[in-house]
Amino acid sequence: MSTPTTSEKSPPGRSSSGSQTVATVERAADILVLFTESDSPTLGVTEIAEKLNTSKAAVHRILASLRSRHLIHLDEESRRYSLGTTAMRLGAAYQERVDIRQIVGSDLRSLSRLTGETTTLSVRTGDARIYIDQVTPQREVIMTVSLGVRYPLHAGSSSKAFLAFLPEDEREAYLEREPLGSLTGATMVDTYELRRELERIREAGYATSFGERQAGAASTAAPILDHRGEPIAVISVCGPRERFLEEAEACSDALLEVSRKLSRRMGAR
Repeated sequence: MSTPTTSEKSPPGRSSSGSQTVATVERAADILVLFTESDSPTLGVTEIAEKLNTSKAAVHRILASLRSRHLIHLDEESRRYSLGTTAMRLGAAYQERVDIRQIVGSDLRSLSRLTGETTTLSVRTGDARIYIDQVTPQREVIMTVSLGVRYPLHAGSSSKAFLAFLPEDEREAYLEREPLGSLTGATMVDTYELRRELERIREAGYATSFGERQAGAASTAAPILDHRGEPIAVISVCGPRERFLEEAEACSDALLEVSRKLSRRMGAR
């Protein structure tokens, strides 16, 4: 039987030490995530220990390490902790580098295959929104959209999905800029009716349109929300009106599943 060489032997305790290091890193990550999910901007050691089911001593050690990198800040007077400047810099760096088309691309393709209809991605630009991507299905009669064209925030499902989830002051400021123009005879321009529709959209999580932006077209759309609950982008499923009438409910269910998954990825609760 051959004897293992020195290089093949593991130093005593290495496995245990490695496992402990991984556990500490995981616990540090858990603490940072806890701050992003908390309703309060500050947390105390006891709160953190109870929520993570760990000892206060362990929490103190990890917080001290995070403070040294400015990931966590301690208010000396209240003895409560909050996210530090490095955490904010990490978030800002992510936002600067994020390409929403790359993030959403595979889900748009999957959603189009699942529904058999065209899927789109829109972003907001001031009082309007534009399509920046679309995926079309393999079938004879399909809907297509024009990328880069500005559409008002009250016309069509993607527009209404943006408008419904904007902060209330921004939404009301838009609605008070009357008169609201119509793109088709079905465009909703009465602000009283539109407010009721936007409330319904917020409750349901998605918007629908039957010829409001383009005659003969129909769609359902849902927002991708950030950590503040505000729309970063909107995804939609659209098709010819007559065919879509029978598909609307199934398309909306599939759309909501995707939009909620993407919203969680972008930090929404």
